[in-house]
Amino acid sequence: MQFIKTTIPEIKALCDIYNYYIFETINTLYTKEMTEEIFTKQFLSSKKRFTTFTIYLDDIIAGFISLTQYKARDAYDTTAEVTLYFDKQYTGKGMGNEAFRFIENYAKENDFHTLIGVVCTENLHSIRLCEKNNFIKCAHLKEAGKKFDRFLDVVFFQKIL
Repeated sequence: MQFIKTTIPEIKALCDIYNYYIFETINTLYTKEMTEEIFTKQFLSSKKRFTTFTIYLDDIIAGFISLTQYKARDAYDTTAEVTLYFDKQYTGKGMGNEAFRFIENYAKENDFHTLIGVVCTENLHSIRLCEKNNFIKCAHLKEAGKKFDRFLDVVFFQKIL
C-alpha cells in the first residue's frame, strides 16, 4: 500500500468510493451525495497538517484516510478526526490496520496529540479496527443520527499519542 497526499484529479474516484457508503451503509451518516466540491471542502483543508491521503494498491485507488480538524477552534489544533474508507472490494483484508499505523505516524510527526474516531455503533468492523489500534471508547451518543428512516447511536473513540 502507498499513501499519497490527495490531489484534485483523485477526488472523483474518492467520491465514488464514499458515495457507496453514503447510499448503501450506515458507515457514514452523510445522506446526500458527496460531490467533488463538498469532498474538497471537507477533506482538503487549507491547514496543511490536516490532510487526506489517497491509498493506492499498485496503481489502483483503493481508498483514502484523512485527518480533519475536530472543531474549528484554535484550542483543538492538536486534535484530529480520523476518517478511513476503502473501495468495497478491498474491505476485510486487514489493510485498515496498516492505514491506521500510517496515519498515527503522520500525526505524531506533525505534532498532533489526540486522534478521534466517530463510528456508528452498528459499524462493527470500524469499532473492532479502533479497538485493535488501541483507541478507547470515550463517548456514546444515543440516537444521534438518522439514516434509512431510523435513529442510530454513535460512539467516539480516542487515542492519545
